[in-house]
Amino acid sequence: MNNNFEILEKIVLSILIVCTVIAIGMEIQAMVINLKVTLADILLLFIYIEIIGMIKEYWVSKVIRMSYPLFIAMTALARLIIMGRKDVEPSAYVYESVAILILAIAIVVLRVRHMEILNRKSKNKHDD
Repeated sequence: MNNNFEILEKIVLSILIVCTVIAIGMEIQAMVINLKVTLADILLLFIYIEIIGMIKEYWVSKVIRMSYPLFIAMTALARLIIMGRKDVEPSAYVYESVAILILAIAIVVLRVRHMEILNRKSKNKHDD
């Protein structure tokens, strides 16, 4: 039964990587057709790269670091701000910026929690 889940997992991951590569190709094709590369296009490509990295990490180690989805969310919010939608109220940009700040703080907290200074187990070992 467990082997069936692993096979299903590999199939879904393979589908995700193929879909991501197709999306990258479609974005590059749109840039070539329009003869224009914008910052929003570049940020979208970075989102795709992060997705590929997240898939690779899960394929290899069976673990997804929480920072991957947070980076993807930050990049997506930055892309929304840069696209400069005309029908959005200015306060929405403030909310999106605060959301990016919260995500950045979350990433810092995730990184800091693994520092040796905060690791109580290692302090106890040094005291013994």
